[in-house]
Amino acid sequence: MGSVLRGKPVLRVLSLTLRLSTEGSSRAAAQRRCFLPGLCAGLAPLAASSRRFCTSMARNGGGPLFRQLFESESSTYTYLLADAETKEAVVIDPVLETIERDLKLISELGLDLKVAVNTHCHADHITSTGLMKKRLVGLRSAISKFSGATADIHLSEGDTIPFGKHCLTVRETPGHTDGCMTLVLEDQSMAFTGDTLLIRGCGRTDFQQGSPERLYESIHQKIFTLPDHCFVYPAHDYLGQTVSTVGEERKFNPRLTKNLQEFVNIMNNLNLRHPAKIDIAVPANLVCGVHEV
Repeated sequence: MGSVLRGKPVLRVLSLTLRLSTEGSSRAAAQRRCFLPGLCAGLAPLAASSRRFCTSMARNGGGPLFRQLFESESSTYTYLLADAETKEAVVIDPVLETIERDLKLISELGLDLKVAVNTHCHADHITSTGLMKKRLVGLRSAISKFSGATADIHLSEGDTIPFGKHCLTVRETPGHTDGCMTLVLEDQSMAFTGDTLLIRGCGRTDFQQGSPERLYESIHQKIFTLPDHCFVYPAHDYLGQTVSTVGEERKFNPRLTKNLQEFVNIMNNLNLRHPAKIDIAVPANLVCGVHEV
């Protein structure tokens, strides 16, 4: 740096120093917002309402193609995973309002979508799974067998959803609803936790078969037993956060660092309003999203 600046006017030196400092801080801030620093599709700051997707490949270079997409009305994350060679793909928690965006991306990437899976029967939005099946030949829907919902595939503990050389394994994690599942990538590097575990939070337990005791047990026995480095990708986030890790949530989650009785007291006194779309979303999702749409 000294050889580059030697003999230049002081004003230019100060100007260059300020510019580099500003650019560095902006770049660092953008990287902090990215769920995998340095691997985002662009490092420009993203507002929560305009988040589209980030891309990641596993550290060994053989991981799946991955997109994290966002629906702003219900603050829902939809996840798209695909085998980079065979192009076989899986979508998790697709939302009706963003079906055109999702189908466009699938087409652009040349993917063969095999399964559309919901982590549970959602109460705050209607799934696009049913309409996706009408648009994509061979697509099958999947959901937990305990959800009470119609689907081509009913999943239970230990079942796998293959796509190319990869697969997602089902861990039953009831408590928010009876049919909640966490989907874990084969190398346990990623876990898609639905509404069971959120970033520094968890799903509510005051309707749809909710039980704080079951939720606490599910998280501690089925999610917190994953490796600390396992990334946690929830179905929702309302603060612009995109990802956490099992180790972070075990250490910093303000609800789940409490003992069971303290957790139950917290959950029983949240006093939250019911989701605005619950009366139309639940009936629709029980029939794979095809319900008066």
